[in-house]
Amino acid sequence: MKNIAVIGAGITGVTTCYALLNRGYHVTVFDRHRYPAMATSYANGGQLSASNAEVWTQTSTVLKGLRWMLRRDAPLLVNPKPDWHKLSWMAEFIGNIRNYEANTIETTRLAIAARAHLQDWAQREKIDFDYEQRGILHIYSSAKEYQHATKVNDLLQQGGLSRQAMTAEQMRALEPALQGELYGGYFTESDSTGDIHKYTRGLADACVKLGATFRCDTDVDSITQTDQSFLVHSTTVTPGTAANADTDQFDGVVVCAGIGSRDIAATLGDRVNIYPVKGYSITVPLNNEASQQAAPWVSLLDDEAKIVTSRLGVDRFRIAGTAEFNGVNRDIRDDRIQPLINWCRRYFPSIDTEHVVSWAGLRPMMPNMMPCIGKGKNSGIFYNTGHGHLGWTLSPVTAEMVGDLVLSELPATASDSLSYRKAG
Repeated sequence: MKNIAVIGAGITGVTTCYALLNRGYHVTVFDRHRYPAMATSYANGGQLSASNAEVWTQTSTVLKGLRWMLRRDAPLLVNPKPDWHKLSWMAEFIGNIRNYEANTIETTRLAIAARAHLQDWAQREKIDFDYEQRGILHIYSSAKEYQHATKVNDLLQQGGLSRQAMTAEQMRALEPALQGELYGGYFTESDSTGDIHKYTRGLADACVKLGATFRCDTDVDSITQTDQSFLVHSTTVTPGTAANADTDQFDGVVVCAGIGSRDIAATLGDRVNIYPVKGYSITVPLNNEASQQAAPWVSLLDDEAKIVTSRLGVDRFRIAGTAEFNGVNRDIRDDRIQPLINWCRRYFPSIDTEHVVSWAGLRPMMPNMMPCIGKGKNSGIFYNTGHGHLGWTLSPVTAEMVGDLVLSELPATASDSLSYRKAG
């Protein structure tokens, strides 16, 4: 049985591990946190949203970034301090504006294809993750935003997605809890929501039962190649004990390390130009019946404010969004959290926001807004990273894609291949 190392235990690393196990490999997953899904996969917006497949590579995005640069509460905030990585990434971003339509259509197709895998795996492994199949409603408060959404809808339809245009009255009938001024919207019945952390931890537990090894609290220091294999040099640090250095041998390596993928790729001779784009979320505990009644069950996406919502069971309401270009900075800023609270009060004024839990995570984004899926320069090196704001939505299908790449380059033995369980 061939041994594969997966670097990173977020949603992309864990789904990759699962896909490889189902193809007959032994998998070891390395992660610097104590548990899987403790970084960007911890508290995102919770949406599984093909309807959010529109890539950001538009001239309007650039203009908004420039206009909002000095507005601390802006939906899109760019730190004006010059930085070569940021500038080079943005130059490539601008260069990809010409690919906006094609990449939006392809992202839609990938998101739709991912659904079957995610649902199949959750049912197979009996994962409870507050899953809700109530659709996603895009809301617009102005004619200008709605007209742009209509143009985007044409691209989503080309990608295979069916959506329903709605008036303000129809939106309120669909989700009676929704307040505030509304112009119109689009409803995607086939989209869904859930708790990404619960899903990832549940799938990681399933991976362990299938024979995977998780090396948590472990930093990957370097990866070196021998004639026939790779050596992963790592250090495990557990509080109260001495650091433990290890070297493990593998037949192949899949890099799923989020924003850390760029540095790892550079040591392997590959260029993976990921930039960390910070997003924020608040989890609102619905501790009383009034708040539970006032919170929506239908998931919402406010394109203008760059805010999404998910109902996580009876007693939690997740609100997430915004984009901040500020390097590797995990600080949770009050001036970025307050707009999320204000948005909640605007559309759901009866929800009690006294005890909100704030969070921030760094989305790993490629300048073309497409995930980095493929082989490295060295045979046996693979990448599944850079999913940006659609990490959970896309990860099941990209895991399957990488699993097939590994299988084609490093075939499992005949006996191992009998265990291959590919989602239909």
